[in-house]
Amino acid sequence: MDLSTCGLICNECPSYGKECNGCRAVEGKPFWALEMMPDKTCPLYRCAVNERKYADCGGCAELPCKMFLEMKDPSSTDEEHRQGIIVRVGRLQKSAGA
Repeated sequence: MDLSTCGLICNECPSYGKECNGCRAVEGKPFWALEMMPDKTCPLYRCAVNERKYADCGGCAELPCKMFLEMKDPSSTDEEHRQGIIVRVGRLQKSAGA
């Protein structure tokens, strides 16, 4: 399983192996960030890995932080987003040994 910085399972994404090989492989610059972010980097990757030097968001005591909560896939409903956060935080905490 290729776990992203924010707890998504990269290899479950339809873009995996095509437009993206996972956030770690592309150093936080997945295809969507290249198109949408001013610095071309996922804000969660930039914060957790580049700035705070964690392996992923699971190393942060603020998980889930405001940015984590606000970064919503526009194709998901609010309920799907809330449930996804619970699942992702759980994965990150498990991988961190919390």
